[in-house]
Amino acid sequence: MNNFSYTQATTAKQATGIRKDQPAAAYIAGGTTLLDLMKANLEEHPQLVDINLLPFKGIEQTKDGLRIGAMERMSDVGEHPLVVQQFPAVSESLLLAASPQLRNMASIGGNLLQRTRCGYFRDAAFSCNKRVPGSGCPALTGDNHNLAILGTSDSCIATAYPGDLSVALAAFDAVLTLENAKGKQRRVPVTEFYRLPGTTPQRETVLEPDELIVAVTIPVTPHARRSTYLKVRERSSYAYALASAAVGLDVQGGIIRAARVALGGVGTKPWRSPEAEKVLTGAPATDATFRAAAAAALRDAQPREHNRYKVELAQNTLVQALRQVAA
Repeated sequence: MNNFSYTQATTAKQATGIRKDQPAAAYIAGGTTLLDLMKANLEEHPQLVDINLLPFKGIEQTKDGLRIGAMERMSDVGEHPLVVQQFPAVSESLLLAASPQLRNMASIGGNLLQRTRCGYFRDAAFSCNKRVPGSGCPALTGDNHNLAILGTSDSCIATAYPGDLSVALAAFDAVLTLENAKGKQRRVPVTEFYRLPGTTPQRETVLEPDELIVAVTIPVTPHARRSTYLKVRERSSYAYALASAAVGLDVQGGIIRAARVALGGVGTKPWRSPEAEKVLTGAPATDATFRAAAAAALRDAQPREHNRYKVELAQNTLVQALRQVAA
């Protein structure tokens, strides 16, 4: 790990001002991802800015939906009665993540910014376009069993965001509030926050160097109340998803009036599927409908040698999630 200076910011203006003047500085809250990367010498930052004192907390009902401060801890949000009642899938995505110890430390904002678990990115002995643009992507022909099959490019096939929360947030039209060094805020839908790799896989989000995630707001809807998050992984706990599905349905008289679908573990970003939602909306809540939706969701998949199994796995995961919600 490189030597660095440490500052504990007391205001958002102070924190964002430091990064505006020194873009290589990094914010630290829970630190559960950043410290791993620094210890492995995969990231080097001359300065760490502790943002734990910033007032980005609270879980409250607003006219736009449920607003969750970015400094709230994963465990607190996952167990909060309003989240459990109004957004079961969001609660489940948080409580299925990591371990109890990590959930007690990790912030919501930090969780949304965690980086890929691609083994080539995490091992400095290999080239990686995310770390060194233009150096190549050995995953294209190497071990890619846990990597993406949707949204890939010739530059990167990593599941760029490996976590669970953003998948559920993407399904239910959540919006992030970002604030810059001038105190100006902007609102960005989660579905637009993460970038596809294209030819610039090192640019993973639209967050600017001097911006902070301030809050997440999730609209309250019937399909969000009737939702679930299903996660399939190589072991039953403390593992990232090989495939996951966040789904919500508004079913009346056996007919699906509204549907939301997002997939995790299979895309280069949290993967919202309007194709699946189109098949589901207005159709009967039956297995035939669910399987047609799953086929539509994975129609554009581009699997590689070792991750071809993910097409069927993701389809089955989505069908099972839909069955659970419709039951």
